[in-house]
Amino acid sequence: MTELIYFLSLAVVLGCLGTSLKPSPIYGGLCLIVSGCSGCLAVLGFGGSFLGLMVFLIYLGGMLVVFGYTTAMSAEDYPEALVSSWLTIGVMLMSIFMELSMLFVADYYEGMDFMLEFNSMGGWVVYDGDELGLMGEGGAGVAALYSCSAWLMVVSGWTLLMGVFIIIEITRGN
Repeated sequence: MTELIYFLSLAVVLGCLGTSLKPSPIYGGLCLIVSGCSGCLAVLGFGGSFLGLMVFLIYLGGMLVVFGYTTAMSAEDYPEALVSSWLTIGVMLMSIFMELSMLFVADYYEGMDFMLEFNSMGGWVVYDGDELGLMGEGGAGVAALYSCSAWLMVVSGWTLLMGVFIIIEITRGN
């Protein structure tokens, strides 16, 4: 399971790297899809089924419409590939090398221990139980979504709407 989470975190890092090094909007959207799917699968691997599914549905369901629309508006006849620049290739290879060296160092020292304290988290921390269940903490997430986190949903929706307007304004041109 640890190797799967390492692989998914590597895919998130490579997806973000590909997004930042994109020579064409088509590849940027593809790298965002890879990064988003990998992040959602990593959250699902840690047991956050509600959060992973919500992010998957909202991010990859809603924002892909925006990426598809902006890609269609700024489509190029001959898009530049990810490997068309030596600088892009060098940065990508160096990033892959650094990520793999981090994995080998963590494997050599038999993993790293992180001490986390949840003093003020109360009932939000998912506790381990003896019974097997895939949706154990979903009720707490739904309750938080409709009670104390309602303002966060409004802010998130407003931010996504402003992001759509900004992207449309940038890709519109003159």
